[in-house]
This record gives sequence, C-alpha cells and structure tokens, in this order.
Amino acid sequence: MNIVGRRKLWFIISLIVIIPGTISLILWGLKPGIDFTGGQEIEVSGNTNQSEVRAIVAKSEVADITVTTSGNNRLLIRYSNQGRGDSEAIHQAIKANLAAQNIQETAFSSVGPTVSRDITRNALLSVFIASLAIICYIAFAFRKTPPPLSSWSFGVTAIIAVLHDVLLVLGVFSLLGHFFGIQVDSLFVTAILTVIGFSVHDTIVVYDRIRENLRRYNKPFEELVNDSILETFARSINTSLTVIMVLLAFFLFGGESIKFFILALLIGIFSGTYSSIFNAAPLLVVYNNWKIKRSKKGGAKNLKPTKA
Repeated sequence: MNIVGRRKLWFIISLIVIIPGTISLILWGLKPGIDFTGGQEIEVSGNTNQSEVRAIVAKSEVADITVTTSGNNRLLIRYSNQGRGDSEAIHQAIKANLAAQNIQETAFSSVGPTVSRDITRNALLSVFIASLAIICYIAFAFRKTPPPLSSWSFGVTAIIAVLHDVLLVLGVFSLLGHFFGIQVDSLFVTAILTVIGFSVHDTIVVYDRIRENLRRYNKPFEELVNDSILETFARSINTSLTVIMVLLAFFLFGGESIKFFILALLIGIFSGTYSSIFNAAPLLVVYNNWKIKRSKKGGAKNLKPTKA
C-alpha cells in the first residue's frame, strides 16, 4: 500500500472534512454552556422525567435550559438567567414550581460571570501550553534523529496533525451548537485535551519507527516513511478500535450527562488515528521535499557565472 505516494488525496480528504466546521466556527463559533457564560444548576429527585422538568423550569422564562440525568433517579437542570431579573428570586420560583409537582431540590449551585471568564481563559491557556509542551518534548525526545530530518520537524508536524483533530472536533460541535443547540462546557475542554494527548501518542508511535528505520536502512526517504507507516498500521488501528468500542458503549449506555463528552472523544480519537497515519508522517515527506527544493534554489542563486 502506497500511503505516502497518495498523500495529496489524504490531505484533500482532511480539508473536505475540516472546512465546513471551520467555516461554522468563524461564522457562529461554539455555543457556550453556563460554565463559560454563567448560570445556575439545580439537582432534583422525584418521580418525573426530563421533558416534564424542562416544562416546569421554562415557566420562569429562563434561557439555555438543559435537563440531563444524574444517576440514582435524579435530574440535573441547568439554565441561564442573564438579563431576566434577580437570580435568587428566579431560583425560588423554580423551586416552588418543582415542589408543587412533588419534585425535590437536592443541590443548587451558581456559576458567576467572573468565574466563567476565568474558566474560558484557563481553557485556552491550557490548550496553548499543552501544544507548546508537546513541541518541546518531541523535539527533545527525537534530538538524536539521523539526517535528513531535524528533531523540530517531528514536533511541528505532530502539532499540525493535532490541530487537524482539534479543528474537526471544534467544527463538529460548532455545527451541533448552531443547528441543534448543543452547548460546550468544562467537560468539553477535558475532551479536547484528551484528544490532543491521544493524537500525539499515536503519532509518536509512527515517528519512532521512522527514526529507527533511518538508522537501519539506507532507502529513499519517501519509501522509508511509507514502510514505517505500514509496519505500525495494524497496531495503530487495533489500539484505536479497542478505545472506540469502549467509548461507543459509554455513548450508548452512559447516560445523557456524559453523552457529548463521549461524542467529542469518539470524533477526536477517530480523527487522531487517521491524522497520525495519513497526515503526520506524510507531512514529514512534504517538509523534506520542500527543504531539498529550497536548498537547490539557494545553491543555484549562489552559483556565479564563470568567465570564458
């Protein structure tokens, strides 16, 4: 199988998958949950269901109402009351309406806008620091790589593959937020960081084999990268399939409260497996070819015409 030889096809497939979500991100962004915008959270218990509870809370004309299961016959209500009056008065009204239907409040918490700004800033900072740390770590771990590659080229191409996976997950949730009202919360940030970790882990497996083969064989670089991918292909697919099967079980039977967290992981891990095989390693070949072409151009410019 000539994976590297068909690299343009894999890059085009990636672009086709990523572009709609990226456009959605630019136009509409993500739909933030109360973790990021501020709001209230009530846990209730009683002989009821999600649609009934939602209808009761909607009487108070609050926004962004979500009702999810919370285990042990309990439900978790989240809503935003920004611009709709006194928070405590609205909470008491909802509590009274729930009690009238024999639904008891078991816990209440409020997330203020200041806390939400901190969460948003920390989320962006954590993703940035994680990316920077990954580049430095990979550059250090691959510092003894034989020519023609430098250790930094492994780090930078791994981060490009990670950006592919992160953009895909963000894009899908941007579309889900715009068309179906799906919100992102602090669990979503956890999912993004997990996807980054998995994607880099899978990419390093392929890169490590490329480094080993560079020491063992004196082949054309493109052929060597392709052979390295094929040698790790079955391992990458089998590892990812076991993770995906577990996540699928959680997605189907794990309950509403973690459903979209699991969905983000499923998309990210599927994408991470694809990008490590079809994007990250072929990008090393693209980088090496570009470097050779540039050095040839530089050499040609430095040549001085000889006198007859």
